[in-house]
Amino acid sequence: MFVVLLSGAPEAGGDSGLMGAFKTNPAFLSINLVVSAIVLAMVVERAAFQLGKYRVNSKEFFAQIKKLVTAGNIDRAIKLCDAGDYPTLQLVKAGLTHANKGPDEIDAAMSEKIGELKPAVEKRVGALWSLANIATLVGLLGTVFGLIHTFGAVAAPGLGAADKQRILASGIAEAMYNTAFGLGIAVTCMVAHLILHQRSKNITHDLDATQERVFNLLTIQSRAQ
Repeated sequence: MFVVLLSGAPEAGGDSGLMGAFKTNPAFLSINLVVSAIVLAMVVERAAFQLGKYRVNSKEFFAQIKKLVTAGNIDRAIKLCDAGDYPTLQLVKAGLTHANKGPDEIDAAMSEKIGELKPAVEKRVGALWSLANIATLVGLLGTVFGLIHTFGAVAAPGLGAADKQRILASGIAEAMYNTAFGLGIAVTCMVAHLILHQRSKNITHDLDATQERVFNLLTIQSRAQ
């Protein structure tokens, strides 16, 4: 890595911009390119999971379950929970399958199920902060080594003032691309984390509320029988 960064000088009249920086000193930019690919894949996967698995309206679904349970149709309510592979339905089913038992068994079954569901909701979201820090530090390292490379090239003997000025301007621009690329990834990570983390909190709160509703419904119904 260090050999790549310290070999050769920025050429005047060569490729400019980010692609030019990639060609001149690709090491740190390539690392951040990999980081950006990981971030993109992670954000897409988490968004797809949250929007796909938790698209069930828990209040409307609970209203249907309440009608069935109140009418004594526990089996039909359980079949309704089998309509799809959604975590909210799994949580409700965990309570319904223990409806004929005591409150302690109902609570234990639902608590065990919600303990399985919550980690999946929050999975990998916290890693976005770490990736933001990694991208920023890699970008800064690329900037520092790019400047070392550039100033070393300018100090080489046999260059005219105009050549040194062009090399210095080109080298500084290439070095700063590392910082810009790293910060761009970091900002993307932070925005994605803000959205996904808030969504995770809402889902967790919804699971807790669903657990409480179902538990209250089943315990009240068992007392009425």
